[in-house]
Amino acid sequence: MATLNESQSSKPAKGRTKKTNPRVDLTAMVDLMFLLTAFFMLTTSLGKLNAADIAKPVKDDGIDFGPFPESRTMTILLGKNDKAVYYMGTIEKANMKVTPVANIQKEIIANEKMVAETHQHKPGKYLIVIIKPGKTARFQNFVDVIDEMKIAGIKSYSIDDDHFAEQELTFMKNNQL
Repeated sequence: MATLNESQSSKPAKGRTKKTNPRVDLTAMVDLMFLLTAFFMLTTSLGKLNAADIAKPVKDDGIDFGPFPESRTMTILLGKNDKAVYYMGTIEKANMKVTPVANIQKEIIANEKMVAETHQHKPGKYLIVIIKPGKTARFQNFVDVIDEMKIAGIKSYSIDDDHFAEQELTFMKNNQL
């Protein structure tokens, strides 16, 4: 690796020993460093970005999806102050509840279990979630709810920031969301 070279050019003075200036050759050490760097760069894989796939239909598609099944549809409205409003079924029969966004996972799991029990655990009858981020919602809350969809394994969720019912807007305004 490294060598220590001492110069032997002169004779030591009488009664004194001559101090030599050592020189260290680091060429081999530098070569090894470059070889190791190249090895680890070629053998390791860089971290891959994990992005959520979100497809939102264009408004002018003219596609009518029809009504969502009332018994297995959950709607989440995102508001300000890290709060969310959720309800099951249609807006006409809605029992709206306010919860912090941090606790929305518990509500999703509870509603998912309720839908599974209601439909005798049939694989084709799963929970459908509609996420409606309001104008006062934080983007971080939206990302957190999308992450909760992935964590809970929700097969079908939709993002609808264009269609708010009058009852939803009134409830959010009354609760200062």
